[in-house]
Amino acid sequence: MPGRVWTPGAREDDEVVLTGSNLPAVGEYNQTVVLDAIRRHPDGSTRSKLATATGLSSMTVANVCRRLLASGLIEEHGTRVSGPGKPPGILRLNPAGGFSIGVHIDPAVVTYVVVDLAGEVRDHTRSGTPSAQDPASVIDEMGRSINALIETSGVDRSRVLGIGIATPGPVNIADGIVLNPPMLPHWHRVPLRTALSAATGLPVLLEKDVTAAAVAELWYADAADSRDFAFMYYGTGLGTGIAVGGEVVRGVSSNAGDPGHMTVDPNGPECVCGRRGCVGYSTTPRALVERAQREGIVPGAAAGIPEVDAAFTALAALARAGDAAAYAVVADAARQLARAVVVLVNLLDIERVIFGGPFWSRIASIVLDVLPSVVRSDPALVPPHDVRFTESVIPVDVAAVGAATLVFDSTFSPRASTLLISAG
Repeated sequence: MPGRVWTPGAREDDEVVLTGSNLPAVGEYNQTVVLDAIRRHPDGSTRSKLATATGLSSMTVANVCRRLLASGLIEEHGTRVSGPGKPPGILRLNPAGGFSIGVHIDPAVVTYVVVDLAGEVRDHTRSGTPSAQDPASVIDEMGRSINALIETSGVDRSRVLGIGIATPGPVNIADGIVLNPPMLPHWHRVPLRTALSAATGLPVLLEKDVTAAAVAELWYADAADSRDFAFMYYGTGLGTGIAVGGEVVRGVSSNAGDPGHMTVDPNGPECVCGRRGCVGYSTTPRALVERAQREGIVPGAAAGIPEVDAAFTALAALARAGDAAAYAVVADAARQLARAVVVLVNLLDIERVIFGGPFWSRIASIVLDVLPSVVRSDPALVPPHDVRFTESVIPVDVAAVGAATLVFDSTFSPRASTLLISAG
């Protein structure tokens, strides 16, 4: 993933960039503006081009770049010949200038990643999801896993900027608390952010998993990619990350993105909410496995998450191999997902739907063979524009990488709100 992975999609001649200010009181803001402009150009940029892109004076850019070079966040490579005089130096992000740890807590597995400042995953590991009723033991295990990963990855611990955690909702972002995720029965009001920070000595950010996935997609986007999309996250459950106008939609309590109780089949199975045909109940891996087991396509009976995982893998393999009954199970789920997608496209007027998540790849080829035509032919579809369907470009685990990206986004993204002067 070298080069392009940390870019949000700008080209060398892109004018869609934030501009800075020359006021002395906003030095830190100007620093983030310049750093943001540098990371948008993975092939490097000169100081003069940075000044043009940011609207800052040449002297301000020079001073900011001097600080960034001294801090190790950027590095200068060679020169670019552009006319008479001394050739200008080429400034790029220093991949080793900063690292972030991303943690994704899924009911099936916990994924840990180390991501460098250029967006490359340096190392990753997985472990079973802790289900102990004692939150302290859960935090201790995660803290040990994070410390071990930093050690084995060989990165400079002093350069680790923080930890991002992506977890199923609902969450209390303000207090860093995991409330009561339905598929993590022993996780009730776990103060994960504070406790994990104490266990590792690092700052911690907490985010809902589907939101973290959307953040990652924005950071990794190509120049031509739409900034208005829904990320259909297919894991143990179904979630949706939303980006509109290049900004992630979090909602009032940061718990946006739960389409699970959207009805897609009025005659479908009864959901735990009492309604029938909820998309989050009818299309999950467990639901597909239970149907396949009832029809004798795969043996056994759905039990715990590991058994569902194994049976889902077997079902998907049969479907991809052309087994008609297995294919029908997955294709029916694709049609139900398509109905949910139509509602989302109508509601948000988005141009792209992205698919990803830990269970997605096993059924991707079948769903993408069935779903697009069902969406486009649905008489309920309102927007006149075409809708594109793509897969996540993120390797490993998109929510884990998204969690790591949260740290970089929080640390380095320029935000005009930082310019506000407190009345107190």
